Amino acid sequence: MENAQQHRPAEDGGAPAGEGPAGPGTALELLVHGVGGTTPEQMLDDPRTVRVTGDDTAAVFRRADDADAERDPGARRDGPVPEAYVWCNLTSGNGTRALWLLLLPFMVVNLAHWMRPSARGRRRAVRLYGMLVRLTGLSLTVLLVAAACEVALDLTAWQCAGTPACAGRHSWLGFLTPGEGWWGAPGRRLALAALVPAALTGLLWFLSLRTWSAYESQQPLGGSEPEEDTGPTALSRPGFWYGRRLGARLRAAHTAAALLTVAAAVGSAAARYDQEPGGPAVLAALGVLLEAALAAGAGAVVWVVCRRGRSERRLDGDADRPLVRGLPLAALALLVLSALYAGWERPGWESAGRLPGNLTFGSLTFAQGLLVIVLACVAHTLHRTDPDRRAALRGLAGPAVAMLACALGGVMSGGVSQRVSDWLDGTRASIPGPPVLLTWQASVIPPLLLLLLVMCCWLARRAVHLARAERAAVEEEYAGEAGDPGRTRRIASVRAMAALTDRGPRILAVTSAATLLLGAGALVGATATGETPGEAARGAHPVVHGAAQTAQALGSWLIGLGFVLLVTWGRRAYKDASARRTIGILWDVGTFWPRAAHPFAPPCYAERAVPDLTWRIATWTRATKGRLVLSGHSQGSVLAAAAAWQLPPSARRRVALLTYGSPLERLYGRWFPAHFGPDALDALHRDVVCWRNLYRRTDPIGGPVRLPGDGGPDVDRPPLKDPLAYGRTTEHPLPAPILGHSDYRADPAFAEERRHLLARLRPEVPAPRNTGKPGPAA
Repeated sequence: MENAQQHRPAEDGGAPAGEGPAGPGTALELLVHGVGGTTPEQMLDDPRTVRVTGDDTAAVFRRADDADAERDPGARRDGPVPEAYVWCNLTSGNGTRALWLLLLPFMVVNLAHWMRPSARGRRRAVRLYGMLVRLTGLSLTVLLVAAACEVALDLTAWQCAGTPACAGRHSWLGFLTPGEGWWGAPGRRLALAALVPAALTGLLWFLSLRTWSAYESQQPLGGSEPEEDTGPTALSRPGFWYGRRLGARLRAAHTAAALLTVAAAVGSAAARYDQEPGGPAVLAALGVLLEAALAAGAGAVVWVVCRRGRSERRLDGDADRPLVRGLPLAALALLVLSALYAGWERPGWESAGRLPGNLTFGSLTFAQGLLVIVLACVAHTLHRTDPDRRAALRGLAGPAVAMLACALGGVMSGGVSQRVSDWLDGTRASIPGPPVLLTWQASVIPPLLLLLLVMCCWLARRAVHLARAERAAVEEEYAGEAGDPGRTRRIASVRAMAALTDRGPRILAVTSAATLLLGAGALVGATATGETPGEAARGAHPVVHGAAQTAQALGSWLIGLGFVLLVTWGRRAYKDASARRTIGILWDVGTFWPRAAHPFAPPCYAERAVPDLTWRIATWTRATKGRLVLSGHSQGSVLAAAAAWQLPPSARRRVALLTYGSPLERLYGRWFPAHFGPDALDALHRDVVCWRNLYRRTDPIGGPVRLPGDGGPDVDRPPLKDPLAYGRTTEHPLPAPILGHSDYRADPAFAEERRHLLARLRPEVPAPRNTGKPGPAA
């Protein structure tokens, strides 16, 4: 991409490239790459490329020889003019984006919002589903900030700095030691340590606001559409890719919730001391008022999160400035008042034991489990209203993923707390350490990993059986060539491994259910005993006691190791381009959807990419009256479909869709049935003039769309051969590789299907379509 040059408009005042006068036979192929990204030189198969439009983040490129193709439509060319939309820098261009790994739980819970089952006539249930997911996302923000408070306030300022034996091993805590200065008072230590979680909150707020401006503030094509339902999927609605109002409200609410969490952590210990018998009456009264104000602030935050969801039928550009500015500022004021209250002089007050972390983390764990259970009930009701046999987990994918997000948040919080506690105190046991619940949660990691190991063994056994069954199919497909048992086994094994993608729902179901049960057991054990698993099992059978101690020790190290690996991977990705690209692939899949449930999740690149594509297609077809093949590979096919839904009818009549290696039905249709289900894909098939889909049995991501033809060929072409040749032939004298998910354009079928699509896109009149069939209701 660095070698690409910016193509300038003509000096004579003519139209810019791609928008000059052209005859009706002009044809364009707009290529959209998939996960991981690529360069324009690779997409266009030419070392000389120019940038037609766009910037360093996302742009459209052409071959240098085709820069002015519309000015010379009579030039001899093989096929349409190729044009590449390169969007990889939206997810993997900057090394600092590797730090988005720390926001993984937020991204996962945001996915749960979009996984709701499809439903007709159940608007209240749909709103309840969205509200429950938003509340789950809010609990994750509180959990993250509570973990930061646990590290900075409880472990460091309260326990270690208040214990001479621990503080003596860390010279940087000397000025916080009791009796060594003004900061030695417990409340002042807490007030000073509160700067750490407060700074973390400010950083999350800043990143959310900055990334919204860079990624998601793009105006979609046509901002004055009437407020109406436009089809069976929300992706066709005018305001789907522009959620300014909800994003601003959620950002304000989550920021306020984080600041209130810090304020409660600072003021709770002082209020508890003042309310003891014989405490100062004035300070006790102030503590009651402060707690009431914090409770009122928490109620306001919950009200804002529950009050309003997405408004997709129109562009929701209202800013809600009084609320967006007032709520975080009020929370910040309460934090300052809490710090002043805690820092007041209290003779005789000493730090002992732990801050009330057990209650905080226990309440969060219970609330998250309850939210997930209620969410599952709502999802089941929606699925029964409009059953979809292809939907993952029979509509329960959203609750399962939400449970996984809560588990990730708990693991990361517990890992940080445990590692910091070990670093501060080691094995000397001079401080109480983190809350007991975090130790119980760490202890359930070994049995969960054992369960995952069993499932991996089941998958391996399943792959072996599938590979044996595929051998006969491979031999039949290449019946005319000499047999090679080794070659047959390799092809069959690749097909079997590709088929394991369809077992993903079972893995998620077992993992989520086990996580819920083990988490509930940890909560009950911590609440009932008030001790760590090893201490609680003391006096039990030696086998039970030994198992509890082993799980506790192993779980602590595993949870810490996992967090260290996460940070290490992020540091490596900051310096290593290949590792950065791998992380970018994860975000390509996970950040396609707008931030509807959590404002601090990694930004949605589609809110930039989809408007880019729709603007380019609409302006080019309007200026040239030409034909356009929208060609998308892998995740690029999802962007292509989303752009086609957003096009006005006048542009859509000149567009054909060519998808290959596409997860539209295999992944998106099953996991996001409300937006990519059968009704939505069938409507897309009717909206565009023609659509063809290519896939291979060796592809673990792409698959068939499973839609019949409508006055023309079916959408799916029969699966492509992979490899193209079994052995050495005249056309393939060297062994042909097994391509799997890559190099679809190298297959002769690709050029053939593109030629047929252009033939159906007649220059004079768009190809006739059967539009008498009404689309399904949204």
